[in-house]
Amino acid sequence: MNLHQFRFVQEAVRRNLNLTEVAKALHTSQPGVSKAILEFEEELGIEIFGRHGKRLKRVTEPGEHVLKSIDIILREVSNLKRIGEQYSSQDSGTLSIATTHTQARYVLPVPVAQLRSAYPNVNISLHQGAPDQVARMVMDETAEIGIATESLSDYPELITLPCYEWQHVLVLPKDHPLAKVEQLELADLAHEPIITYHPSFTGRTRIDKAFAAQQLTPRIALEAIDSDVIKTYVRLGLGVGIVAEMAVRDITDTDLVVRPAGRLFGHNVARIAFKRHAYLRQFVYEFAQLLNPELNAQKIAASVAH
Repeated sequence: MNLHQFRFVQEAVRRNLNLTEVAKALHTSQPGVSKAILEFEEELGIEIFGRHGKRLKRVTEPGEHVLKSIDIILREVSNLKRIGEQYSSQDSGTLSIATTHTQARYVLPVPVAQLRSAYPNVNISLHQGAPDQVARMVMDETAEIGIATESLSDYPELITLPCYEWQHVLVLPKDHPLAKVEQLELADLAHEPIITYHPSFTGRTRIDKAFAAQQLTPRIALEAIDSDVIKTYVRLGLGVGIVAEMAVRDITDTDLVVRPAGRLFGHNVARIAFKRHAYLRQFVYEFAQLLNPELNAQKIAASVAH
């Protein structure tokens, strides 16, 4: 048995047992993948996958146990590589971060610049996606760190720690009638077209729950994953914007009014995620502490090892 066979089996499960997709992902041939898995099964004396003809249909009961062992082996292989990188070239390498557009655009620039200043030979690789994609990238080791508000704590393969708290804000054209109202209520907003995030992004579920709790149905005129897009359509008069407060820190335009909305929608917690039992290099710990000074190496290491 060898690492190639382990990776083929693991990737087959990730790709819904589609060996053509496995071959594409691992830059090899489909017949080669199929042959390697069969040889691995013959060596073990069990079937990892149930088949219908030549097609993989399901993971067998012994296959489930094999997959758990493969996950541990490949995780430790990655850890060995990182240990080597840590001690052979302590101030260089690549830090891969999976995150959402809002985090990448509004939260990460300063800490990324600070890390690059401290470690000029460390390259930063940013991977953007929906929160569930962020979680998957950390679990698949495409990224060492994941940062998002939703979904990360739903995966037992990850450990997550609170990074920072934030609230939504309302963004209105200066001449909008609601811009003159001292204290807006959800009922006021329910009568207006609303421009806000796609349901899986940036605390949108909290917005929906707040309206539902008061038995109100918001008029969602436009959904987007990009805060800048939301602000653009607010400027065009399409509705009232609801965005993350991080997205309005650089607003200097006199044509927009910003109102805090934590009282209406509550507060959100952005979380940082690491793969459980992963070996983290020193600059990974330091980057986490740049995001939140309370996230020291001892706290993170203890959590990851749990």
